[in-house]
Amino acid sequence: MVDYSELHDPNAEYTMRELSAETMGVTGERGGGRDVEITDVQTTMVDGNFPWTLVRIYTDAGVAGTGEAYWGAGVPELIERMKPFLLGENPLDIDRLYEHLIQKMSGEGSVEGVTVTAISGIEVALHDLAGKILDIPAYQLLGGKYRDEVRVYCDCHTEAEADPEACADEAERVVEELGYDALKFDLDVPSGLEKDRANRHLRPGEIRHKVEIVEAVTERVKDRADVAFDCHWTFSGGSAKRLAEKLEPYDVWWLEDPVPPENLDVQEEVTKSTTTPITVGENRYRVTELRRLIEDGAVDIVAPDLPKVGGMRETRKIADVANQYYVPVAMHNVASPIATVAAAHVGAAVPNSLAVEYHSYELGWWEDLVEEDVIVDGSIEVPEKPGLGVTLDRDAVAKHLVDGEELFDPV
Repeated sequence: MVDYSELHDPNAEYTMRELSAETMGVTGERGGGRDVEITDVQTTMVDGNFPWTLVRIYTDAGVAGTGEAYWGAGVPELIERMKPFLLGENPLDIDRLYEHLIQKMSGEGSVEGVTVTAISGIEVALHDLAGKILDIPAYQLLGGKYRDEVRVYCDCHTEAEADPEACADEAERVVEELGYDALKFDLDVPSGLEKDRANRHLRPGEIRHKVEIVEAVTERVKDRADVAFDCHWTFSGGSAKRLAEKLEPYDVWWLEDPVPPENLDVQEEVTKSTTTPITVGENRYRVTELRRLIEDGAVDIVAPDLPKVGGMRETRKIADVANQYYVPVAMHNVASPIATVAAAHVGAAVPNSLAVEYHSYELGWWEDLVEEDVIVDGSIEVPEKPGLGVTLDRDAVAKHLVDGEELFDPV
């Protein structure tokens, strides 16, 4: 087995912007139980509808914090790689430790991508840990609270995903039986009229088919629910503009990711071409990337994914930029209860929070991973207990581990 914490990296071993406590001279006594050191960092991967990477940070005070990084290969190895940069540090210095990791991992890609994702999981765990040490809920670390509850939108699916009436039936069921008043459906579904999936072009019949799905769902739920539609970066700029224009007569909450994420000029052109609200953000990293979307008017609603974009404080920074342009924040989320509740804490702490996504309503054991109830009647009541305010059920986690994975140590 490779010990990733021992990998040689000249960039990490020599940097003029060394932000460790020792180098920065952050050595003063703090008192009040705040002189705490990190002793270990561990990960565990859970086999949910996505392979969730849970992160736990241990301290010499016998207190641990739990976080979550966005799913994906390589994340646990990157977190192990960063462990030496955290050992001995005070976990209350969240912002400095975040920047410390960004700098140390610059040679391994901390501008964007999976390295930022790994740092995000550590950052969430630091918020949980700091809240426990200080005996305050995590939202208090972010500036306080605008709301007691955060709205949840349910990402809906059906076996007949291309059938407009089947989608409408599922929308009605989720509203009436499950209690959600905010929904999302996939719109990048096969119509049977495709000729070439590689060229991103939508033929007229394909657009008519997607309009039929939107019409069926929005007409069925009417004012009982807001409904968004996801395109997963599938279409060309021209096709996206034609689709968005055809959807303008309908009550579309937003149209998500209609074009690939790399070319922000095309994204801006599509957004400004239509009155259909356009949402983008889950495939951008850190405030530096999402800032461009917001400042250029390339997005109507911004959708950062908290355990991917940089963590809780970074999502707060994105929301602050968005608020200067009167842009709401609807957090993309495919996470376990850990990062979902972390998103709720951020949603409570920013004025322009619109909703947090829930992607696991078909997974019967999602809430079993924690001891507390998380989503009730389509919303999350923001916990008042210290840290994130949820407690992992170790037995449930152990039951659903990815094959070959080991459960991290108890506290």
